[in-house]
Amino acid sequence: MTTLTAFVVVVLLVGVERLVELVVSKRNAAWSLSRGGVETGRGHYPFMVVLHTGFLVAMLVEAFVRRPEVPAALAWSMLAVVVAAQALRWWCIATLGSRWNTRVIVVPGLAPVRSGPYRWLSHPNYVAVVAEGVALPLVHASWVTALVFTIANAGLLAVRLRAENAALATLPRTPADARA
Repeated sequence: MTTLTAFVVVVLLVGVERLVELVVSKRNAAWSLSRGGVETGRGHYPFMVVLHTGFLVAMLVEAFVRRPEVPAALAWSMLAVVVAAQALRWWCIATLGSRWNTRVIVVPGLAPVRSGPYRWLSHPNYVAVVAEGVALPLVHASWVTALVFTIANAGLLAVRLRAENAALATLPRTPADARA
């Protein structure tokens, strides 16, 4: 896994996964909007698209320019984190079903989802994003990309979480919410 070619393949596979996410997201956004869904937080969305696209490109550029020596233990351990992050991401997508998309859209009247990973965390998908943001570049010791993305993503998540939490606050509370 320490070869540059293998790293390119991994990043390309993640890129394909992102394209699949966008197809699912577009379908699910249409579902939500057709049921009266309300979108909030549109202002940060273009920055999110640029940041996440740039992330994939930046780690490849860094790997090709720096050509770092990559300890096998680092490559394999970070690949394990990337795989775990993908599993968590798709668990979130499966749990939210038609309500999951890459935008902040809530359907009025639908209670927040409290099953799957949402039993334990309010925003488990962002745990996956943060873990992947650190681990994916480090599969090939692209630590500059990991650092810059992590800092930029922290700022983005601060804005996104405010928008998402405000949108979720408009949904009806469930008995489980009252106990929390």
